[in-house]
Amino acid sequence: MPHSSGPTDPHSHARPAAVSVRHLALHLTVDFATQTLTGRATWQLSRSANAEATELVLDSRDLLIEDVLLGEAETGTPTKFELGPADPVLGQALRIQLRPDTTAVTVRYRTAPGAAALQWLQPEQTAGPHPFLFTQSQAILARTWLPCQDSPGVRFTYEAQIVVPTELLALMSASNPQQRRPDGTYHFRMDQPIPAYLMALAVGNLQFTPLSERTGVYAEPATLPGAVDEFGDLEQMVAAAEELYGPYSWERYDLLVLPPSFPFGGMENPRLTFVTPTILAGDRSLTSLVAHELAHSWSGNLVTNATWNDFWLNEGFTVYFERRIMERLYGRPYADMLQALGHAELLHTLADIGPGSPDTHLYLNLAGRDPDEGLTDIAYEKGDYFLLTLEQLVGRPALDSFIKDYFSRHAFQSMDTASFLVYLRHELLDKHPGLEAKLRPEAWIYGPGIPDNAPAVSSARFADVDAAGRSWQAGTPASRLPTADWSSHEWVRFLHSLPAEASVAQLSELDAAFGFTDSGNSEILAAWLPRTIAAGYAPAEAALHRFLTRVGRRKFLTPLYKALLAAPGGGPARARRLYAEARPNYHAVATSTLDALLGSPTSG
Repeated sequence: MPHSSGPTDPHSHARPAAVSVRHLALHLTVDFATQTLTGRATWQLSRSANAEATELVLDSRDLLIEDVLLGEAETGTPTKFELGPADPVLGQALRIQLRPDTTAVTVRYRTAPGAAALQWLQPEQTAGPHPFLFTQSQAILARTWLPCQDSPGVRFTYEAQIVVPTELLALMSASNPQQRRPDGTYHFRMDQPIPAYLMALAVGNLQFTPLSERTGVYAEPATLPGAVDEFGDLEQMVAAAEELYGPYSWERYDLLVLPPSFPFGGMENPRLTFVTPTILAGDRSLTSLVAHELAHSWSGNLVTNATWNDFWLNEGFTVYFERRIMERLYGRPYADMLQALGHAELLHTLADIGPGSPDTHLYLNLAGRDPDEGLTDIAYEKGDYFLLTLEQLVGRPALDSFIKDYFSRHAFQSMDTASFLVYLRHELLDKHPGLEAKLRPEAWIYGPGIPDNAPAVSSARFADVDAAGRSWQAGTPASRLPTADWSSHEWVRFLHSLPAEASVAQLSELDAAFGFTDSGNSEILAAWLPRTIAAGYAPAEAALHRFLTRVGRRKFLTPLYKALLAAPGGGPARARRLYAEARPNYHAVATSTLDALLGSPTSG
């Protein structure tokens, strides 16, 4: 049923069916002056009993391979290797000649200064006086800092020794130190097997505060106090997740608050979720993102999509799980808001892509393309909507039992879409006569858009927000609207409901009443600033400049630059001018999207 090494992966040169990696011993030195990692990777190998493998194939991209040894670093002997032709997305195949008795291979190498997974930050790009490094390996960027079998269908355990400047702390997706070591040398272990995209490293001026016996927060000193307060419910989140779908399998669950240039809201690195500081709202109203990354400890990290074509198996389950956690903690009306927000994002994405496009299928065909092109709201929100439809048809108890068993039976394995459908039929659909005809799973998975059997999505709290918006548009002064108890989600809903042609005078009234331009809440700013761009609302220009040059989260950047491109009176020129200034602060994951939208600024 599941695949231990995955079906053929169109985004990897590796051939794990013949020889696969099973354990990594990594030794790296972090050099901020040259912006490189230097060291070696020793891979313990597993061979197929039915294959006479003469070579190991690893993925690499822009790595300088110094030499390759058969065996351990201290006792190994040199062997022949070659790098295949360079592909701009896939990089190069590193082909290593093996002997019949080879059980380990050591690769000595260094990374390129521009390695796409590595974000090197100058002190002015951080919250303190020190530089910072973090990695972002998903989807296929692990190969830019580690020669590996960079496929989500290949799992391995690892140990690592990382040497960093003595004033900094190193962390990985593994067992982690909680205090800085005076010699700058750190040792790590990950005893649960993970795919390469979950390899993570961060180095910075970091401190730690525990939140419970198994949870805590790392952040720069200036950021840490606010983060500790914001994530005060973290242990309750883990406990709620376990009540729903079984024991947490990764020992600790800690958070690392990264500098603002991090391109995503969060990254579910095992034991150490990376999160953006843009969720530090001061009222815990944006912590559903943490619930999402926590849910990945089951859907994604524990049971992993076999290839990036199957990405919905990671994200659809995770969004559904996230909202169930939030419902446990804060009630059904709160979770309904999250569902309604997600539904609105799904409709927007469908309109943007085109509802009939193959890219609106849950199962994707990303061969020949960068898998980042599949990281849209379709996998997340349509995947969740599929499970929500199943919940309505079969009931929560039956669906919860199915999901809990699914995670338990396939723990530390990968799953592809075809195998999941077989499992779904055998374990759930066939046990309820007529259910498959009502669900129509193929229409959801292999068809475009939203099938017509999807349940309606509604939110009582958003209904009140919409009523307030209509009241304002009918003439009620903004200062008299009943907004005292609104969360971030309600404010975002209100801003999204504003008429597209809202005037400068109207925006000025709203700003005077609610202080949107000076908000410290990134979600509110991201909903407000496109309105100010469209209207030419000058008082928000400084806030827009500050936001674009400070925040690196792709979810926020793309709509803002699109709004600038669409603005009358020199909008495209302004967008490109701002991008040229801000681009050095962005991660490669963000610039790959924005370069396609705006064009890469030329040097000089």
